[in-house]
Amino acid sequence: MTRDQQKTWRSRIFWLVVGLFAVVFSLEFSTPPDYVFGYLYIGPILLASAHLSRKITFQATWVACILTLLNVWLPGIETVKAPTIASRVIATLALIVTGVLSDRNRLYQQTVLQQQAKLEAQEKLANVREDFTSTLTHDLKTPLLGAIETLKAFQQGSFGVVQSTQETVLATIIRSHKNTLQMVETILDVYRNDNEGLPLHLAPVDLVRVVEEVAKTLIDLAAGRRVHISCHYGASDFRKFLWVYGDEFQLQRVLANLLTNAINHSPRGGKVDVIMETGSSYQTIKVADDGAGIRPEELSHLFERFYQGQSDRQAKGSGLGLYLSRQIVEAHGGTIWAENRHPTGAIFAFRLPSLPYSGSNLQVPPNS
Repeated sequence: MTRDQQKTWRSRIFWLVVGLFAVVFSLEFSTPPDYVFGYLYIGPILLASAHLSRKITFQATWVACILTLLNVWLPGIETVKAPTIASRVIATLALIVTGVLSDRNRLYQQTVLQQQAKLEAQEKLANVREDFTSTLTHDLKTPLLGAIETLKAFQQGSFGVVQSTQETVLATIIRSHKNTLQMVETILDVYRNDNEGLPLHLAPVDLVRVVEEVAKTLIDLAAGRRVHISCHYGASDFRKFLWVYGDEFQLQRVLANLLTNAINHSPRGGKVDVIMETGSSYQTIKVADDGAGIRPEELSHLFERFYQGQSDRQAKGSGLGLYLSRQIVEAHGGTIWAENRHPTGAIFAFRLPSLPYSGSNLQVPPNS
């Protein structure tokens, strides 16, 4: 509706209110004071409150109150009695209450509309930001992959003999590009999971085997920081099986995130312990390091998107690794948490529902 149309509409409402006042006025002053028609002014007051300004609404309320009280003495046909005056006063109070409540309702509606507009603007901005981030990270994958493949070709001598010092530099650059590519893929996965959900390819998975395979891939990273990775099987030193029903690839990502996080925050010469505990209902994996602990006020925020702590364990990178891990674990029906380790260090752990045995066979859940 244009401004001129709004002006015309309000003008019509104003004259409608005036007309209704005239009708009630004529009823009031053409009948004895015992007949109280002042309550009918409520209609035009509410109409004015809904479509006209606050000033006009208050003016209409006061005019209605004055006319209602004035009819006690006008037109002066009969003697005024005390009950009649009481009825008029009650009607006047009802009109005042109507005016005040209608004004509060108007202010409340305006506040709600403002908040709704603000939320819509924030949601639109968030969508634009997410679309931009998703598009940017998607477009970054191609040149990163191309750069990595080109560097590998250099490393393999496709463009000439590579000296030992050059091999070290090339290996460092390739590792840096891979880390960047992993960060880009994490950002893409997080946005995709938030918008579309996390697709899982479920099958029986032995978490012990997954831990051992992921630990092997991180040996070079741990060796570079002189960190030793040790696996423990609960209260026993004997290898066990921790069967769950899950997506092996996604669970590898969780363990890679937690182990990388522990290695990066361990002191040189430190140790990372992976504790695997089996239970009747849940299988639990704990990754413990002996680095700096976590501030108590940060524990509940570590798995939020883009959260980076203010302690010595401040996250390196996008701050999405732990958030992605939470997405994956919760999609499997499990829980993930962090706690401090005594006397020093931190523990990042998750647990998933156990896959029970039936004789010598694994019980696969129905509708899988």
